[in-house]
Amino acid sequence: MIGFFSSSIGRKQVMGVSGLVWSLFVLTHMAGNMLILVSADAYNKYGHTLVSNPLLPVAELALVVFLAMHVIDGVWLTIENKRARPQKYAMPTNGKKKARFQSKFMIFHGSLLLVFIITHLITFKYGTHYETTVDGVVMRDLHRLVIEVFQQPGYVFWYAVSMVAVGLHLSHGFYSSFASLGIFHSRFSPMLSKFGYLYAFIVAAGFLSQPIYVYFFAH
Repeated sequence: MIGFFSSSIGRKQVMGVSGLVWSLFVLTHMAGNMLILVSADAYNKYGHTLVSNPLLPVAELALVVFLAMHVIDGVWLTIENKRARPQKYAMPTNGKKKARFQSKFMIFHGSLLLVFIITHLITFKYGTHYETTVDGVVMRDLHRLVIEVFQQPGYVFWYAVSMVAVGLHLSHGFYSSFASLGIFHSRFSPMLSKFGYLYAFIVAAGFLSQPIYVYFFAH
């Protein structure tokens, strides 16, 4: 078992599984956050429902573990690839297509996303705790915090850059995860590739709509 997870194939499969888990998480997280476009009460009730769920600590631990596995294996595989091919090819060989732009820089926008996740948690999960009452229930006024943060031009710019990185990372990662897990067939490759781009666009655009709405329309 240890030998499998330390092998190149094993690490790629771990990357695939952890990548798909996080791909699903960011989609559901984005969809839930869209409630900010509905009303403050709807957004706060959504947040309160999440933090009141007794399974939340288990889910958060699982996400941290999958993220750690994804980061460690991503760095490991990047180092292995560089060792295996220390010099760039002078020209494409055997007519093979060049690697996608996103795949060449996965380690870079992946690193940026790691920084974003940490700052995002500090800003929102562990940020200023306001309280409000909705339907007679006292809960955290996360909506107020989000409004305050997304009215800061600097943070909106940082968030926008990070969401571009999310789109780039997902557009290649979603596609390559299936290949790493062996759930792949050349016949469906173009369709899966296009779906990966669509998936990445929906997630990134959905997240971006929130700071844009707050900065320009929510006052």
